Amino acid sequence: MPLNTLEYAQILQTKLDQKMVEASTSGWMEANAGQVIYNGGREVKVPVMDLTGLKDYDRDDGYPKGSVTLSYQTLTMGMDRGTSFQLDAMDVNESNFIASATTVSGEFQRTQVVPEVDAYRYSRIAALAEGTGITYTPSKTDVYDALVDDIAFVRNLVGETEPLVCCISGTVKAQLEKLEIFRKTVDVTNFTQGSISTKVKTVNDVPLLAVPSARMKTSYVFADGKTEGEETGGFKAGTEAKDINWIIMPKKAPVAISRQDKMKIFDPQTYQKADAWFIGYRKYHELWILKNQLGNIRPNIAG
Repeated sequence: MPLNTLEYAQILQTKLDQKMVEASTSGWMEANAGQVIYNGGREVKVPVMDLTGLKDYDRDDGYPKGSVTLSYQTLTMGMDRGTSFQLDAMDVNESNFIASATTVSGEFQRTQVVPEVDAYRYSRIAALAEGTGITYTPSKTDVYDALVDDIAFVRNLVGETEPLVCCISGTVKAQLEKLEIFRKTVDVTNFTQGSISTKVKTVNDVPLLAVPSARMKTSYVFADGKTEGEETGGFKAGTEAKDINWIIMPKKAPVAISRQDKMKIFDPQTYQKADAWFIGYRKYHELWILKNQLGNIRPNIAG
């Protein structure tokens, strides 16, 4: 195998990891995983800090002793997904392999991986924060008021200075944009995700991040590739799935991990099943909500 196949794998992996954060509507959640330790495979280590609280000051003994304990909790990423591609040797030579592989992998990432990861994350947030959720059927007469009320609900819990984010179904956002009160009160701000900064609309200083409605369901079935009818892979809404209108949460609440495992690339001389380049693609991902943030999330689910 040519030595540069290892370089090809590293180049592709880096490009795909970057595109994942930038293309996904939930990519901003990965910034909250900055202190997570990942060394490959399905496990990650999350730092947990325990601090003692205040005690009475003693005029004779002075300051009471406190303590801080830093430990790491091992968590397992629940989603272990993969696929493979073959690029025929007659169509791709070594000189143009990286361009062809990047095109194929990039399109796969855009059309298959990003929508699936987004869908999983929003459905998981809705499930984890079900206790603070509300059921509501959007109506043009009160959809704006319902959104403002939910923002106020979360602000009352976390305070005025905590940055919030509203992930909103594209269908519901379209309803809002028809309303005069929305057009009069809406503002615009810059929202950063990875290396990309985009302008997004805000309501009461809360960015509205539009999400395709197909990714905003309460449950999904993720194909295993073995069950009849699931040979093509991918995902679909669960039979009992409901539409998510929006989710309002502190920006720091969701911790998302999306890791490309070491890509495997074999050239046509090494790959024995066909005269082709082989690309093995495997992705681990998961989403957690910080324990002290679970009660601060407001999923709004269609009735």
